[in-house]
Amino acid sequence: MSDTLAAMQRQPNDTLKLVALASIGVAVAVMGFKYAAYWVTGSAALYSDALESIVNVITALIALYTIHVASQPADRKHQFGHHKAEYFSAVIVGALIIVAALLILREAYEAYVSPRTLANLDQGLAFSALATIFNGAWSAFLITWGRRQRSPALVADGRHLSTDVATSVGVLVGLGLVIVTGWQVLDPALAALVALNILWTGMRLMKESVGGLMDEAVAATVARRIREVIATNAEGAIEAHDLKTRIAGRVTFIEFHLVVPGTMTVATSHDICDRLEAALTEAVHGAEVLIHVEPEGEAKHKGVPIV
Repeated sequence: MSDTLAAMQRQPNDTLKLVALASIGVAVAVMGFKYAAYWVTGSAALYSDALESIVNVITALIALYTIHVASQPADRKHQFGHHKAEYFSAVIVGALIIVAALLILREAYEAYVSPRTLANLDQGLAFSALATIFNGAWSAFLITWGRRQRSPALVADGRHLSTDVATSVGVLVGLGLVIVTGWQVLDPALAALVALNILWTGMRLMKESVGGLMDEAVAATVARRIREVIATNAEGAIEAHDLKTRIAGRVTFIEFHLVVPGTMTVATSHDICDRLEAALTEAVHGAEVLIHVEPEGEAKHKGVPIV
């Protein structure tokens, strides 16, 4: 039985690793297309797009590693598990995005000071469009599936790719205007806009990741759901108070004090706790519940009333 249970627990983590590996393959393919686009055109805007694709590859590698670390069971030094490892991935990715933005701004400035003659724009746009289609499809999958699996690393990877898609579309449109109008100055201007967009994304990603590292509580809607579950599944208890929650990667920690009649047996109070843990685990994906049982003299009359 224990072997079967362990196998079931490994399956989600193994799938996450497979998705992270696939992300590396997609990122390398997209990078190849984007550098081909830059190579044949010499465009600063396409260079900025290609440079960001390097960050995509590094992001995918970091995501794979942190997912592996986060999947490791609790040990003597990390008794609450390794769930927060994925947040470090998101922070590192945010920092890399900011570095990429600064490098792109430098390239845009040099292209503005020393204008370049662009060539083979039609071929370059074709390569870039193909890369954008790949990125768009994979980004949508990562964000949707990563949220479902509560994987900050995959969601961060998907969000970065979605930004990459948006900037690539802007570059395609802008270079299309260069072909129509002949205004070469649009090329460095587009590169600068790409850099600013990437910079904003990196800063937002780092801010969100820091929230996870700082033990941020669940959203208000989830907190209400937790209270409802406690209120309707603690029959026999008096009240629940001092409810606390925190999110660590794919795990939501729920902790509260449960007040029971002083004459209640340990076995009966234990049954109530088991019932609550089962209900909360079903209502909140990845929940880990800790309940502190107290006698009725400890009631504060300001917590969760029991139905």
